[in-house]
Amino acid sequence: MEHPKAVGDRSALAAMLALHDAGYSVSVPFGENTRYDLVVDDGRQLARVQCKTGRLRNGAVRFNACSFYGHHPNPRVMQRPYLGEVDYFCVYCPETTGVYLVPIAEMPLRRQGALRIDPPRNNQVRKIRFAADYEIGQVKLRAGPGGRPGAGGSCA
Repeated sequence: MEHPKAVGDRSALAAMLALHDAGYSVSVPFGENTRYDLVVDDGRQLARVQCKTGRLRNGAVRFNACSFYGHHPNPRVMQRPYLGEVDYFCVYCPETTGVYLVPIAEMPLRRQGALRIDPPRNNQVRKIRFAADYEIGQVKLRAGPGGRPGAGGSCA
């Protein structure tokens, strides 16, 4: 099983590639203790971006919309939302190779976000976030030395 840090690093790399190709200037904050992974500049303003790894489940890309601290021995809180601390989630889904830029203002701010790939079975469209509306690019990361994913990459 791959280490969670390696999974996150690969998603951040995919996000940086897609954001750059979409015309954003991308900066990486110094240190590991910020709530955001990237700062993007669209030529008018700066925005804080939290990178997430999405998983394709039941026709939707699902991702954590808060931090979890259950792995700490004595956490003060088990989960912590990003409200007021980031402006966007940038979600990379290896199964779709899509990178999605989602304003935090459009998230319900619960534990998990979802972007629909397949249309809902009941044809509902209200209050549904379709992945295509947020996609900023496709990034295919190929396996590296030893067959481990994430060592090389290309934007499609």
